[in-house]
Parts: sequence; structure tokens; C-alpha cells
Amino acid sequence: MQTEKLKLLLEKVQSGQVDVEAALAELRSLPYENLGGFATLDHHRALRNGFPEVVFGQGKQPEQVTAIARRLAERSDKVLVTRVDPEMARIVQADFPELVYHPLPRLLVLDRSTPSEKHPGILVVTAGTADLPVAEEAAMTAELMNNSVERMFDVGVAGVHRLLSQVERLWQARVIVVAAGMDGALPSVVGGLVSVPVIAVPTSVGYGASFNGLAALLTMLNSCATGVGVVNIDNGFGAGVLASNINQLGG
Repeated sequence: MQTEKLKLLLEKVQSGQVDVEAALAELRSLPYENLGGFATLDHHRALRNGFPEVVFGQGKQPEQVTAIARRLAERSDKVLVTRVDPEMARIVQADFPELVYHPLPRLLVLDRSTPSEKHPGILVVTAGTADLPVAEEAAMTAELMNNSVERMFDVGVAGVHRLLSQVERLWQARVIVVAAGMDGALPSVVGGLVSVPVIAVPTSVGYGASFNGLAALLTMLNSCATGVGVVNIDNGFGAGVLASNINQLGG
């Protein structure tokens, strides 16, 4: 349950529009709810963290994802499902057509929120075009969390002049997400140019010795640039959440 909905319910109790028993029934499953024995939904997540529970689609059955998403949608105006392949999206959307599928980042999204002013300040950068799926997962996650996100793609170190020609955009950001595979060097370069937090996202892009992103991860963990933090391989979602939290600090 979102903070706004809880406030509205309490106000209705105060005004007499909703009786105490009805309010208790509404709040009974507020902390969590068992759903069919296969999921325990955390309805308290938005109150604690500012955003409803997000569904990790990979490994789940489409019917389970549909049931979880429907129940979350009853309590929130936003639903996000990550790691959804096209076949799962097709099956889920057949039962829940309100969900919008974004194939590049593999996200299912429901957004019925009232339009409001977004927090500017997030820039998502990629080393190469092949890093776009992870970068877009980060960008769209941050956008759903009420941030305005700018993008700067395909500016890796093999042609670093592409990055340096846009350095003013780097300086304007409050937090920067950098997705890179192969050698994973770009976050260090960006970190050496800016005074804001840089969230490095290693991607599983590259040839054999990249070890599915491990090489990039180790490069980023060993960065000599200050202010660079690292999330897990291909974890665009985690980077987007962290960027949102940083961007909205102090308001």
C-alpha cells in the first residue's frame, strides 16, 4: 500500500466515510500476504522504501507472474516486472493487457500514477550499443521512480573523444550510471571527470576472456577513480534504484 492511499484511508475513517471494521479489513494484509503458497507479497514495501515490491520474472511461471502483478496492482498504481522474455510477456499480457512490454530492457510496466514533476539529474551512459538492454533497464526503472533520465550511448574508451565532446552533459548530472562490458574501463574514465556519484554496471558483453562480465566487474571494483560504486553484472534494475535514491536525497 502506498503512503498516499494509506493517508486517504485514514482520512476517510476520520471523516466517517469508512467505518473502523472496513478499515481494519483493508489493513489486515498490509504487511504481507501469502499468494497461493508460491509467493509472499510485501505490501509494506512502498511505505518503507518509497516504491512497491518489484517482481523478478526470470524463473517464474507466467501464471505466477500474472497473479503477483494483478495483486500488486490492486494495492499500487505502479507495477514493475523485470527479466521478462518475449514468450512470457505474450502470455502475461493476454491475461493482464494493462501491462506494457518493453522488449529491449525486458520489462513489463504498469503506470497509472497521476503525472507529476520528475526529479532531474540522472544520466545513463553506455560504452557500446550492446550494453543498451542493461542501460535501458536502469533508465526505465529510474523513470518509473519519478526521475527524469538523460541518455548518452556508445561512448566507450575505444573512441573516447565521443565522451569528451559531451563532457558538459556529465558535469550537469547529479548521479551517473555507466554500463560497460568487455574491459569495463568506461566508469573509471567518467569517474575521473566528475564530482558526483558514478554507479558502474558491468555487463556480460564481450568475447571469451570477458567471462560473461566478470572481467568488467573486476575492472570496476579495482577502479582508481574516486566516487565509483559497483553493482552486480547486468543489474540495470539495481543501478536504477540506487541512482533514484541518490538523486532524490534531500527532497
